Formats: sequence, C-alpha cells, structure tokens
Amino acid sequence: MKKQLNTRRDFVKKAIVTTAGISIIPRHVMGGTNFLAPSDQLTKAVIGVGGMGQGHLNYEGTKLLAICDADGKHLANTLKKVGNDVKGYRDFREVLQRPDIDIVHIATPPHWHGIMSVMAAEAGKDVWCEKPMTRTIGEGKRVVEAMKQHGRMFRLNTWFRFKDNFYGMGTPVKKLKKVVDSGALGWPLKVTISGVTGFNWKFYWVGKENLKPEAVPAHLDYNMWLGPAPEKPYNPHRVHSTFRGYWDYDGGGLGDMGQHYIDPVQYFLGKDNTSPVKVEVDAPQQHYDAIGTWRKIVFTYADGCQIILDGANEDKGAAYIEGPNGKIFNGFKSTIPNIEGIINSIPDPEEQIATFTESVKTRQKFALNEENGHRSATVVNMGVIALRLGRTLEFDPVKQEFINDDEANRLINQPMRSSWAY
Repeated sequence: MKKQLNTRRDFVKKAIVTTAGISIIPRHVMGGTNFLAPSDQLTKAVIGVGGMGQGHLNYEGTKLLAICDADGKHLANTLKKVGNDVKGYRDFREVLQRPDIDIVHIATPPHWHGIMSVMAAEAGKDVWCEKPMTRTIGEGKRVVEAMKQHGRMFRLNTWFRFKDNFYGMGTPVKKLKKVVDSGALGWPLKVTISGVTGFNWKFYWVGKENLKPEAVPAHLDYNMWLGPAPEKPYNPHRVHSTFRGYWDYDGGGLGDMGQHYIDPVQYFLGKDNTSPVKVEVDAPQQHYDAIGTWRKIVFTYADGCQIILDGANEDKGAAYIEGPNGKIFNGFKSTIPNIEGIINSIPDPEEQIATFTESVKTRQKFALNEENGHRSATVVNMGVIALRLGRTLEFDPVKQEFINDDEANRLINQPMRSSWAY
C-alpha cells in the first residue's frame, strides 16, 4: 500500500481511476444525494488519537470502524479501548480508501487539517475537523473549494456559537446575539477578549529555541507526522503535547484557543461572510521557529467594529462588548436597563443544524461549516501572520489577501514538502 501511495498525487490519481473511484464513494451516497437506508448506521474513522482524538472516539450517532496515528504507541493504547472490529492504521490514506467509512474525524496537529480535509473530500468522505480549521488562509480557501467541488459536509469542532455557556459570559452565545441584533448597544461595537472578560490566553504554548536533534523513537513515524511541514530534526518538544509552540504546526495560544473565542464573535457581529480589514500587533519580536507571547492584537472591520485580544490583561475594567449605548461585562453583567426584557422581546436567531449526523443525512450545512469556519480561522491566521512579521497589516476581505505586502501574502500559501503539495 505504501508503495502505491508514496505521494498525495499518487492518492489522487488512484482515486480518479474508475474502479477505485467507485470504491471510495460512501454507502449513503450510492442511492442519491439524500439516500440513507433507515437501518444504515453512519460509520467513521478518527485520524490522530494521541490527544484530542480521544474525545472523538464516542461522538454522536456513529459507529467507529478505524483509527489512525503516526505514533504506534498511541495506536496500540487506543486499540485496547475500542471494539475488536476497529482496525488501526499508521497511514491515513489507507483509511480514506475504505468504502465503508462515511465520516472522517481529523484530530491531528493543525498543519495536517487542511490537506487531510481536502483529501477526505476527494475520497468522498464527510469531515469533522478539530480547531483551528487550518493553519493558513490559503489552506482554508482550498478546503472551502474541495467541499463544494465534491459535495461534502464539514463540521469544525468548536461549538459555542450554537450550544453551551460561552466561557466567562456564563451564558449561551444566543443571548449575546439577540442583544447585538436588538441595536441596544449601538454600533460599531468593540469586543475585548482577555482574562478580565473571562477568556484566558494560554501563553504556556511557547516553543524552545535551538532545539537539539535527538534520535526518533522507534514507535513514531516522524516523516509521516511532519507530512507537509518542513523537514526539521526530531526533538520531543516539537511533537505531540507541545507542538503548538512552533509555527510549522500551529500558532501557540492564539492557534489553540483563537477560534473557540473568535468564531462566536464573528457570528454575533454578523461577519460570517467577511474578514477584518486591518490587524495591529503589540508583541516582542518573534523567533523564526519557536512561538513567543504577545501583549495585544487588534482587528478592525470596514464598519469600525473591533476585536481586541488583550493578552497582557492591561484593561482591568474592560467590558466584553462595548458600544455607544452600553456595555456587557464578564458574567453577562450589563449597563443596559432591562436587558433580559430586550432579549425576550426579539425573535431567536435562525435555527442551525447542531448535530453533524443530521447534516450528513440531510446534506444540509452544519452550523459551523467550512465557509463560516474559514472566515473565523482567517481572523486567527491574520493575527499569526502579523505576529510573525511584527507589524500592522491591511487585508482585502473579498480577494482574501493582504494589501501591498508581498511578504505577508507569501504566508497565505506556505510551501509544503513536495510529496504533499496541492
């Protein structure tokens, strides 16, 4: 199998051959766009079972058939937990070739999210992907294109826009959206995301400079773990639980928590189809490889709305949302009289599909899908690029590129190792 699938191109070529192409069409698509036999249970595979992937093993309404990990220990330990009918793989491309798998859960480090999502779509699979959706803006655009081209359903695994209490707010996002939609706060709005407002940034996700090369453990396929990322000498701090501290694989605390915190803001500000036009950073000079900390990142939209990431918690009295006519603080405390009455007086937001199996069965988009997920991931990735370059950047939300800045635009589509290039 590995000889047949040495590169991504080999996989794609194999997928488009007639016989192979038929074999990788999921069972629920065989009878037409909306076909699903009543007795036909949706099946899934989980790629990446060392950390977040453990939480994906038992997610809603599906039968687990396969797991995959480049680390043999992760694979062996997880196989002990699951049923005997679950098969383990070291190469995710073998998983994608199975015709009996409907949904692929991608719980790898973020440098794999984009390319695996695209390849899963090419193989006829629906995708449930961990956050951040992609590590670069360009990868996000390709995921959007792939899902549309191949008619696939996509779910991003952050859920606060449609369920659960939203961190320091102590309330679901729906109430925030209703207040914003009511106009009671006025316009434009400023949203401050900080420890003061109930959203702590995880600055322990920092990298180490001058890592010393070490021998690769026998149980780890390091070449596969790296995949499209640049080839760099192995060090245990580069992989597994500390990978978030390196630009090649993630974006530190911003990459880890940014989409959790920012996606609901995009939603309640009504920005799901656009992006900020400017990003400003206040941070120490960043290392070329190892991620450091930052003090503040400010995103500004064309209409004057702002999202402020206050990493240093400088504004001790910050409101979470502030407008010309009022404020909402941590714990949903507000300066607006009768805020609960206002909330109860206006209609609920439009209903969203909040169960992925329903999305797969009906072929209707999930609440947080590849399109709005790409836009909130773009906010995160704009911040990452500004941090790496250490300067203010202006952005065109329609073209999805930086204005008059070639260096910034080169970070939209970052090089991949040749065997994995799109």
